[in-house]
Amino acid sequence: MAQAAGTVEARPRGAAAAFDRPLLLTPRENLAGYLGSHLGRAALFLVTATSVVAVLLIFVFIIREAVAFFVNPAALPPLDWTSTGSAFAWARAALSFIVARLAELLAGTQWYPEAASPEFGALAILVGSLYVTGGALLIAVPVGLLGAVCLSDILPFGARQAVKPVVEILAAIPSVAYGFFAVLVLAPWMQEHLHLSTGTNALNAAIILAVMAIPTIVSVSEDSLTAAGRELREASYACGATRAETMVQVVIPAAHSGIIAAVILGMMRAIGETMVVWMASGNAAQIPSPWWDLTQSVRTMTATIAGEMGETVQGSDHYRALFAIGLLLLAFTFVLNLITEHFLHRVRRAGGTSP
Repeated sequence: MAQAAGTVEARPRGAAAAFDRPLLLTPRENLAGYLGSHLGRAALFLVTATSVVAVLLIFVFIIREAVAFFVNPAALPPLDWTSTGSAFAWARAALSFIVARLAELLAGTQWYPEAASPEFGALAILVGSLYVTGGALLIAVPVGLLGAVCLSDILPFGARQAVKPVVEILAAIPSVAYGFFAVLVLAPWMQEHLHLSTGTNALNAAIILAVMAIPTIVSVSEDSLTAAGRELREASYACGATRAETMVQVVIPAAHSGIIAAVILGMMRAIGETMVVWMASGNAAQIPSPWWDLTQSVRTMTATIAGEMGETVQGSDHYRALFAIGLLLLAFTFVLNLITEHFLHRVRRAGGTSP
């Protein structure tokens, strides 16, 4: 009995000896732990807030320069704050100037910012961005979705583990390398085999942008299809559905939020690209006629900013007009980002509540 009791008492001593931190801390030790914990939290918060502050500063900088294009004090009458009539006249003139500049930017088709009578019609530039982005999506979405279905439900696990990294490597290739391929390889091939007057056109840029967007669409869509779970597929098979019927009528509708997010992310990659469209689109500020002809040269918002910003005088109307185009591009991509976050949140919430 005494030996058994001694054995029972030896275990707590061993456990207590292995715990080298005292249970009762001195005031100095307690203060050091308290300060260390809060300093660590403050450092992590500072690192996290840096990116947020950087994005806000970018917004402030672009908006400040773009607003000067829409509100030009030199084009407005002098303002006398002591006179109510003068203040109202200045406000009407400012509103008329803003509306005229906005209408010219969004509806005008003539972009001659350095002419004697400058024109800032950016409609052709906006349409060019939509042409190359829409053409890229027409190619990338079907190919990307088929690739995601192949990775998630057709290829064996080992082959998928080998193929998916290879697809994602396409996103790591520099855009200037894609641009050189478009100019030196694809453009001459299109001129020779499609008998086009120029190989640098909207179709050339759309094909290269589609190749650049496919890895994003494949990766995000495959993750969403895989997150649908085997239970959903097995339930469909148990009801007599074939593999094709299961994918088209069950799995893809169940993963539609993630697929939409993948498409929007691919669109953001295409519309924000600069080097490829600058090198491969032809940079002609025109609206294709007929509208469906992608073999004509176009100019995009990003290519216009990249090509003209270095040659403009800081503070000029041309300089501010480029910032106005940048503000339109920033607002468009920001809205797309919010939409993407909404659908990705739905995917994460569905994954968290699924059994």
